[in-house]
Amino acid sequence: MDGAATLERTLLVVKPDGVARGHVGEILRRVEAKGYRIVALDLRVADRETLAEHYADHVDKPFYPGLEAFMASGPVVVAVVEGVRVVEGLMTLCGPTDPTVAPPGTIRGDLGHDWGHGKTENVVHRSDCPEAAEREIKIWFGDVAGV
Repeated sequence: MDGAATLERTLLVVKPDGVARGHVGEILRRVEAKGYRIVALDLRVADRETLAEHYADHVDKPFYPGLEAFMASGPVVVAVVEGVRVVEGLMTLCGPTDPTVAPPGTIRGDLGHDWGHGKTENVVHRSDCPEAAEREIKIWFGDVAGV
């Protein structure tokens, strides 16, 4: 690694559809194959308070109740991922939010589904900028030493 390179950390969430369909191992494999390091990992069912804090920008939007119900519908895997330019790298690795247009080779392009009737399961959430990553990591992991 270049001496001038700065490590970043970001949050990756394997959503309930990814967990239920057995994609956790494949998703984590792709993250590690890219050269990133998983520094924290947890399996849990998200509670309403955590989801409201995580999706604070969306709580008042009409789609939020459905999003909250989906995200609380089963276990999620939350991970703190570390690497050089990891926020940008996971954006590319995950692909666009809409799995129908996400390119083959991306996590969402290969593993996500659009079931029609407004139901989209895009398998993962990833932080969209370093500031969001810091905020989201604190929401899911608190101030755990080393995270």
